[in-house]
Amino acid sequence: MKLTIIAASGGTGRHILDQALAAGHDVTAVVRNPRKLDGTAVRVVATDLSHPDGAALREAIAGADAVLSALGATNAAEEGVAERGTKAVIEAMQATGVRRLVVLSAAPIGTVASPQRPNPPKHDPGDGFFMRHLGAPFARTKFRAHYADLAAMEDAVRSSGLDWSISRPPMFTDKPLTGTYREALGRNVRGGFSIPRADVAHHMLALVPRPETVAQTVGVAS
Repeated sequence: MKLTIIAASGGTGRHILDQALAAGHDVTAVVRNPRKLDGTAVRVVATDLSHPDGAALREAIAGADAVLSALGATNAAEEGVAERGTKAVIEAMQATGVRRLVVLSAAPIGTVASPQRPNPPKHDPGDGFFMRHLGAPFARTKFRAHYADLAAMEDAVRSSGLDWSISRPPMFTDKPLTGTYREALGRNVRGGFSIPRADVAHHMLALVPRPETVAQTVGVAS
């Protein structure tokens, strides 16, 4: 497949990039700093998704079979990048006729208020007692601004008219790829507390050709 990977030099994005190349896909990497991919045999398009360059994104996305985005803030100064950058990616996809989009979000986002979902459910249907009463409330408080950004990003994805899937993993670890994990359509994975970034990348790539995951949030966890 011909894939465009957004935020391809980040923690999860780099795993998506490496696994896509290992699988023989034709990859275009969208990054802020191309030097982070020096020595990688991949087409690189540079743009800062905090201030997106629409022309660069259209160039990167045109002709792709799918776009995979691991975009998200890594510090307080970057808050808002997921919503702004993803909206720009969506506009570029609409302009170039590319339809398949897989984006990275987070497990608690189903219970986070957003402009399009001002009254979300109090609990995700997949969460057990611990996540409902301790884990999710703690995460929502600690990562309030980050989660608000991801919730607004999900709004943009859902209203895009594209063939989208939203990946919602719990806490990341840096353990190696296992290729073994659980998923749940439309809900979080019961008892899912963590997952290696490499497995999230593996799962996002696996979502691309699966029509049953279109217009779905997909919980994934070890």
